[in-house]
Amino acid sequence: MERVKNSLVVWVDAPPPSSPPPGERAGERGRAATDRPLVLLCGHLDTVPIHAADEGRFPRREGERLVAPGASDMKSGVAVALELAERLPRAGRDLDLGLVLYAREEGPFEENELGDLLRDVPALRGAALAVCLEPTDGAVQLGCVGSLHATVTFTGRSAHSARPWHGENAVHKAGALLAHLAGRAPREAVSGGLVFREVISATRIEGGRARNVVPDRCTLNLNFRFAPDKSLEAAAEELRALARDHGGAAEVTDLSPACPPWADHPLVRRLLARTGAAAEPKQAWTDVARLAQAGIPAVNFGPGATSQAHQAGEWVELAAIERCYRALEAFLRATPAA
Repeated sequence: MERVKNSLVVWVDAPPPSSPPPGERAGERGRAATDRPLVLLCGHLDTVPIHAADEGRFPRREGERLVAPGASDMKSGVAVALELAERLPRAGRDLDLGLVLYAREEGPFEENELGDLLRDVPALRGAALAVCLEPTDGAVQLGCVGSLHATVTFTGRSAHSARPWHGENAVHKAGALLAHLAGRAPREAVSGGLVFREVISATRIEGGRARNVVPDRCTLNLNFRFAPDKSLEAAAEELRALARDHGGAAEVTDLSPACPPWADHPLVRRLLARTGAAAEPKQAWTDVARLAQAGIPAVNFGPGATSQAHQAGEWVELAAIERCYRALEAFLRATPAA
């Protein structure tokens, strides 16, 4: 086991001896050392802050559901990973196994401790595939969209609101960009045979200093969810250009890359074939993108319900946990169950 800050890597089997040298494909070093590809089961340990309605209410079973903060996102996925490590011996697998359990996923990109693990535990970069057990409703969700946040600032000149012609209303100047976004259709982009929808949304707006003063400043937060066919740099420049074209200036504040689907990877094909799960595009951001940046192909597959993530009274179906366990067991076994 290797610990970094509040996160850890549990080597269920021996880790590869080192990370791949520059230019070597992910997983090749591990295969050469053990003749078995290394698969990582990845899950974050934190949840979003507990809702007021859930305070003091302990995890509990209600009928065929387990109800608890993080039940779907993603304590159930972590439980599946731990059970597989405990119950499925190496002799029954033809894949080596490691667990990556990390903190601070539910926050800014730079604070996520998976980045610390990937930096400080170089043997992880010998993995042939990583499976993030995020909630996917039992589907295999390939790739993910990237996510950029930017603060767009419009500047004007203050005046008395009885005589607005003496000033320049910064809130009104933001109107053209807001109208553009309201009428902007999602861009559909095909990657790995899957269709991702690219969207830009204004998620916050602030402006004005008093009820009777023409505002001299207005800021918007824009969130750009961009498709895997676009680089982080290209997406950031597109957001800056959009702001300039509508009279504002954009400062990019949070950058999370997109991830390709890896649809043709042999272990991804094996996962789909042995589980019988549907392949879908991940219309959100997950840590598969951070893993891909480190050279590790990664997919999303977990028991949680996407509709329950971050909800008050969050729940997961007990049957979904069992199905996910059985599906990953079939994927990891040396031969699929008859």
